[in-house]
Amino acid sequence: MNRAPRLRFHEALIAEGSAMRRRSLFATAGAVAVSGQFGALPRRARADEPVDVLIVLAVDVSRSIDEDEARLQREGYRAAVSDPAIVEAIRGGMIGAIGIAYVEWAGIEYQRLVLPWTRIASQAEADRWAERLAQAPRVSLSWTSISGAIDFSRRVMAEAPFEATRRIIDVSGDGVNNSGPPAEQARDRALAEGIIINGLPILNDRPTFGRLPPIALDDYFRDSVIGGPGSFLIVAQDFESFGQAVKRKLIREIAGPPREPAARG
Repeated sequence: MNRAPRLRFHEALIAEGSAMRRRSLFATAGAVAVSGQFGALPRRARADEPVDVLIVLAVDVSRSIDEDEARLQREGYRAAVSDPAIVEAIRGGMIGAIGIAYVEWAGIEYQRLVLPWTRIASQAEADRWAERLAQAPRVSLSWTSISGAIDFSRRVMAEAPFEATRRIIDVSGDGVNNSGPPAEQARDRALAEGIIINGLPILNDRPTFGRLPPIALDDYFRDSVIGGPGSFLIVAQDFESFGQAVKRKLIREIAGPPREPAARG
């Protein structure tokens, strides 16, 4: 199929918002350290190179997640992004490419850009992304600040070297916000910037070190975390099922919201 008319239409939409979002974010030591941890990074995209969607994967690494669970979580993201079904969904978009950044977070004092923005448009690029995630070191800290994760992800989004008509922050975690400002405040700031927030709550069997959570985690994510047009959550019943939940979520995010049927004259 000839994509040229669709591409021109897509790029015209992008041009309407291309003047926004160029603040200097990563003059911080954490981001500088990340950029040198994995050797050469993928090629730097030209400014405003288009993609169908920008997704920040914001992943909980608080100490309620043990080493085995952390491994399952990382493997879930690696397997999902490099799955041929995901790559097929990516290639089926108007542009045929997406932009992904991978963030890990814990308490309000800890957020880290683990893998910077990467444009994925082929199986080979998806496989390279998955391999880089496998090599990335992991740090675990105390507390759970969903508000800190969302605010940091907003700043990551502002530094994206690609342009897209859809921007998504994807928050996964196994506990409610217990550090920093309320999650609702950070959520509302993101929504005001036109960013959609989706959720992947993990129903860990011990998310609060033996204390019962104050609210069911899926209800908390629905009421206090997700937001924006077409936002949704997919529940992972445990860490063993996490990979399949990530895959389902990514396919839905890449496809975008259902299109309204054309009106008949």
